[in-house]
Order: sequence, then structure tokens, then C-alpha cells
Amino acid sequence: MLASYRWGKEPIVTEGPTVDHGHLQPIFVHFDDLDSMGMVHNTRYGLVVERALTLFWDEKGYSYRDGKLGHADASVGVAEFAISYKAPVFGTGTVYVHLAVDHIGETSVVYTFKVLSAEGKLHAEGRRVHIRLDPKTFRPTPWAEETRAIYKGLQAS
Repeated sequence: MLASYRWGKEPIVTEGPTVDHGHLQPIFVHFDDLDSMGMVHNTRYGLVVERALTLFWDEKGYSYRDGKLGHADASVGVAEFAISYKAPVFGTGTVYVHLAVDHIGETSVVYTFKVLSAEGKLHAEGRRVHIRLDPKTFRPTPWAEETRAIYKGLQAS
């Protein structure tokens, strides 16, 4: 894996694992993500997945800046988060989060994710469920068609 780090920015990555569907997002593991044994602390994997999702959606205009949603469908709540740890990540550097969609509901989506090394070694995997919430009422509301199309692009064929 070749990666260079720019202060305050995600790393520039020149190679990594390959996946046959979904999206592969490089994420830099920082020193403060590590525990006293030099491995990524178990609680930080959720943050790694959150960073990957934020970068993915931000590139598509689904941001949250200055207290404003870039798209109404950026208003989501996490209904479920489950993770299984397979092998520790030691030290700082780039890991890769493979994001995919297992199911698209009327007001929900089920993501699957894997945290991988540059060589494709599986470090953790799990699922995360988002519920689309109306930004005014915080009640579940249907996805916009353009959002559904993005989700469909993350599904396996």
C-alpha cells in the first residue's frame, strides 16, 4: 500500500484491495485510534465506518455543513450497528472500508461493511441500518429517487 498523508486531510492512496461491487473507501487510522497495545481500539471501528460513509455521501452532495443539509435524504438515524472483529489492525496507516447495500426499504437501508487491509485481509465486518428521517418532524419518510439510485449502485448484481 502506498499512501501519503496531508495534514488535516485524508491520505492520498495509490493502491488497495479490489471489490466486485459497492464502494471502497480508504480511511487513515490515526494514533489516537490505537489502544495501549498499538492496535485499533474496538470502539474506533464504528468511527472508521462512519468516516467512510461520510466521505462517500459528501462526494455526492449529501453533506451537513454550517448546520444545513446538502440533501434532505442526508437526515438519517442509525437504527442498528453490528460488528464482528476478525483480526486486529496494528499501528497507523490506511485501511479500506468496503461499503455495500444489502436491502433498500421504503424508509430504510441496510448497509454491509468490511474493514480491509491493502492486501484484502478482513479485519472486521458488520451491518448498519439507516432510517430516513424528515428533518422537521424526525419521523420516517421515503427516500428520494436519486438516493435510491445511489443505493442500487452499491448493491451486488
